[in-house]
Amino acid sequence: MNAERTSLPVVVVLHGPNLNLLGSREPDIYGHTTLQEIDEDLLLRGRELGLLVQTFQSNQEGALIDRVQQARGQAKGLIINAGGLTHTSVSLRDAIAAVALPTVEVHLSNLAAREEFRQRSLLAPVCFGQIVGLGPVGYRLALEALAHLLHPGPLGRPALSHDGEPSPAKPRSAVASPKKGAPTR
Repeated sequence: MNAERTSLPVVVVLHGPNLNLLGSREPDIYGHTTLQEIDEDLLLRGRELGLLVQTFQSNQEGALIDRVQQARGQAKGLIINAGGLTHTSVSLRDAIAAVALPTVEVHLSNLAAREEFRQRSLLAPVCFGQIVGLGPVGYRLALEALAHLLHPGPLGRPALSHDGEPSPAKPRSAVASPKKGAPTR
């Protein structure tokens, strides 16, 4: 790896169980795009955004937790699609909280429109944001959100905690409150 690439902020993208089967697994729900295609798109878009993207997929909860922990001190942000572990893994949730990196949770399908057991994310409360139901483009949007957080542009500064660091669990609201006396719609 050359010096230019190592100076770029690192974003780690984590894919959970069964995501290695994308493209052939239930395409009516998850689409026809493969995990390799998603990863290639993220690597390319990351370069365009001035980020070094590292991807990792595992069907094992412990391996995902290990990779989250390895990101501490190395990465500036995480993107995670934990698959079914989203709804069951307190340990993965705790690992994300412990590393305190801005994290965006991504799901290809709309969790709210799925079975009841899929509608609750244990990870969402410790993530900076969540993007669901937009298919593979959701990963790209998550990367762009982290790029904005790491390299703020004309849309404003990122949400900051009391110590001046990005606050992963407290995203800014995208909805502005009306001023007193202003007409409402």
